[in-house]
Amino acid sequence: MSVWEDLLGPKIDTKDGSKCAQEALEKKKFIGLYFSAHWCPPCKAFTPVLSAFYNDMIAAHEDFEIIFISSDRDAQSFQSYYESMSFCALPFTEAHIKNLGTKFGVRGIPTLIFLDNEARIVEEDGRSLVANSQGSVEKVWENLVRKLESLH
Repeated sequence: MSVWEDLLGPKIDTKDGSKCAQEALEKKKFIGLYFSAHWCPPCKAFTPVLSAFYNDMIAAHEDFEIIFISSDRDAQSFQSYYESMSFCALPFTEAHIKNLGTKFGVRGIPTLIFLDNEARIVEEDGRSLVANSQGSVEKVWENLVRKLESLH
């Protein structure tokens, strides 16, 4: 079993269907875990910013991914909110979804945490990093690369 299957479960939802977590993430340098919910006003404000950022980032760096981890209360709310996003999601039915927030010390939403390809935390406050980048994906990318290098 891979580090991603251990962490996220066997599958993630992509915009073109469900994929094996390992297959979807194995060639990514950075993976963002986005903890959010449709009922959260700050989340609803940040999600469009993050979706636009994500589209620009993957155009420049294909080895980047974001995964939405829902705090929604029901599958219909999850699905409706997920439709507004351009990135992947952990299936709403995953039983261990709440454990991820605990594992990464998530105290509130929205929270965006960037991991490296071995699931080590590179940036705990990805939300501020993206929000303060003023749309500059290179600024965020360079910041993540610097932080990753400091882990080694």
